[in-house]
Amino acid sequence: MNRKIKKVAVLGSGVMGSRIACHFANIGVEVLLLDIVPRDLPDDQKSKPAARNKIVNDALAFALKSKPSPIYDQKFASLISTGNFEDDMPKIKDVDWIIEVVVERLDIKKIVFEQVEKYRKPGTLITSNTSGIPMHMMCEGRSEDFQKHFCGTHFFNPPRYLRLLEIIPGPKTDQDIIDFLMHYGDLYLGKETVLCKDTPAFIANRIGIYAIMSAMHTIEDMGLTVGEVDRMTGPLIGRAKSATFRTMDVVGLDTTVNVANNLYAGLPNDESKEAFKLPNIVKEVHEKGWFGDKSGQGYFKKTKDKDGKKEILELDLKTFEYGPRTRANFKALEAVKDEEDLKKRIVKLVNFDDKAGEFYRRTFFDTFKYVSYRIPEISDELYRIDQAVCAGFAWKMGPFDTWDLLGTKKVVEQMEGMDMKPADWVYEMLNAGNSSFYKIENGIKKYYDIPSKSYKTIPGTEDLVILENIRETHKVWGNAGASLFDIGDGVLCLEFHTKMNAIGQEIIEGIETAIAMAEKDYKGLVIGNEGDNFSAGANLAMLFMFAGDQEFDEVNLMVAQFQNTMKRAKFSSIPVVAAPAGLTLGGGCELSLHCDAIQAHAETYIGLVEVGVGLIPGGGGTKELTLRVADSLTAGDPELNRLQEAFMNIATAKVATSAEEARAMSILRPQDGVTLNRARLLTDAKAKVLELHEAGYTQPVERTDIKVHGQVGLANFHAGINGMLLGNYISEHDAKIAKKLAWIMCGGDLTAPQEVSEQYLLDLERQMFVELTAEPKTLERIHSILFKGKPLRN
Repeated sequence: MNRKIKKVAVLGSGVMGSRIACHFANIGVEVLLLDIVPRDLPDDQKSKPAARNKIVNDALAFALKSKPSPIYDQKFASLISTGNFEDDMPKIKDVDWIIEVVVERLDIKKIVFEQVEKYRKPGTLITSNTSGIPMHMMCEGRSEDFQKHFCGTHFFNPPRYLRLLEIIPGPKTDQDIIDFLMHYGDLYLGKETVLCKDTPAFIANRIGIYAIMSAMHTIEDMGLTVGEVDRMTGPLIGRAKSATFRTMDVVGLDTTVNVANNLYAGLPNDESKEAFKLPNIVKEVHEKGWFGDKSGQGYFKKTKDKDGKKEILELDLKTFEYGPRTRANFKALEAVKDEEDLKKRIVKLVNFDDKAGEFYRRTFFDTFKYVSYRIPEISDELYRIDQAVCAGFAWKMGPFDTWDLLGTKKVVEQMEGMDMKPADWVYEMLNAGNSSFYKIENGIKKYYDIPSKSYKTIPGTEDLVILENIRETHKVWGNAGASLFDIGDGVLCLEFHTKMNAIGQEIIEGIETAIAMAEKDYKGLVIGNEGDNFSAGANLAMLFMFAGDQEFDEVNLMVAQFQNTMKRAKFSSIPVVAAPAGLTLGGGCELSLHCDAIQAHAETYIGLVEVGVGLIPGGGGTKELTLRVADSLTAGDPELNRLQEAFMNIATAKVATSAEEARAMSILRPQDGVTLNRARLLTDAKAKVLELHEAGYTQPVERTDIKVHGQVGLANFHAGINGMLLGNYISEHDAKIAKKLAWIMCGGDLTAPQEVSEQYLLDLERQMFVELTAEPKTLERIHSILFKGKPLRN
């Protein structure tokens, strides 16, 4: 069956329901969002739609105002219509997919499904977002058609941002339905879709909650503090920034405890079930009702000091009183403080001979043991466990991948010495001469398949561009800041790997080299990576040094070189496609603007932010947006108003909070693409290069017809800037920067509107940029970013 999803009904508008509705709207699907009619409505309100839909409307309004936003752009909210179960349930006959997201009680879900059966059209998908209720129990008493089209679809909160979607078939679910949901979740919802068995807590929560609770027992046993643990269990080891205790405060300790208690009660045959029993450092806090953010205090408590300044206190796990935050002062952490490579960091930390190293060994090895025993109980394939935990809990490396990294056989021997022997199949694998859970062959990652005792390709990855898999075999050039890979079909990919992918001399060299090599022997070039961020902007350290020493000729040369490299990207003889994701700021945004096309991940946070450090975009960013405004104008358009929008975006250092918002800011053009699934981004960017090549790519020529407004525009902008200054909305230095920005976008002091070239605007950019580096207040702003890590308003 060629199934299309044009309209979805979401039943339940709570935190998850409203946000799932928003995410379907993000991808252009119409959504019907329903919830209950408020109880005890006054008689004069019982027939009024606004009163009857108050719960659902309030929930949606709250979601749309929440931060981070569940929706790519507020305009997509118009795709969501609301109603209630009593009046609007008949409307579900017109939808293609019904998603139940009501409270986690089987009796209530069954009542909802009874209503659904009355109006649901045969063949319509029906799924539940349950996080733990067994599918077979929800199916009881339902029709044959219902059961064939029923499945669990467990989104993780927040559904826009967390990549995991667990697919849990019921006892009678058609295979076609499972295949469809796996495909749809991956391609259209941008999710890591993981097929799960109908076991308690499925995969991610079963392993994730075990890892948390096991760690809690270790923390209590070792006498570690909240601050020490959160320093050790966050980004340092490739885990979420919120680490352990902060995560529990955000999620809610009651939620974690409920899952742990349910698992303890529902897993009589789990060999490690005792780990789910609450240690005192959890039980005591839970009994006090300190659930975290929702109750105002948990393992952390926000308060104010004697001077009225905000202060965050942490809980003493021995006295259960709040006090100053503690720091982790372990030699292991000191030893890796300058190590940027996550894998090298993990190896050093786990093997370090101190208290931190002991903590890592105890917690890592116990998790390794646990996952080995969960096969085939929760999954027949080990890779699904890694996928689920990484996507659901934001781990950079799953347990089996980490085990391989540390040396599979070596770790087994260490585990034996700590009374943590893994499952028998691990020994069988090693004894057969297989030394790892994964291996890479011909650029394809394969996993050890236990039943066949052989290695098999991870399904769905065969045709993806995955740099990690070709790093050792397909690299054609590299330096300290960038690497160039042959990704097949005549396409190269340039990857940045500086800190935050900041653009410095090494990356400039990489761009120039990549384009030169592509022009000689290839069809085109992708610029992208698999890291968290495309680029946080230009490297300010060298600029700060030259400007501080008043070496303005050097500053001028730096800017000229950057501009020339951007021109090289724009005017090359082969198509160049940028594949931004995450932070794409300043110079990273300018590079994207100059490429022939952008293939952006949906979660791309892009903008020209140079004003924050007292500068203007000097690498062609100001020029490009001025050009795009000029190109977009049609007869009768209020030209200066349109230009002012672009001016304000730069002057306020506005950053798009999604690729779709970037489109509204003219950073993405209509022909630029958006990829929902991060794992597919480089593959889609490569396809874009080939599309441009096959269409008969023609080398662009420099534009000489960009309309600017000269003195007329300057007068308009200066009036606005002076008004903002007089109203104390901006500082004098902000005004100075804004006037230099206006000077560029208006083409300087021209007596009348006229057409100018790209190079003309680039020269103005460079001049204004260099002038601003001579300003003491600009140097103060750069100093604050470089040495304090925060912006300065002066």
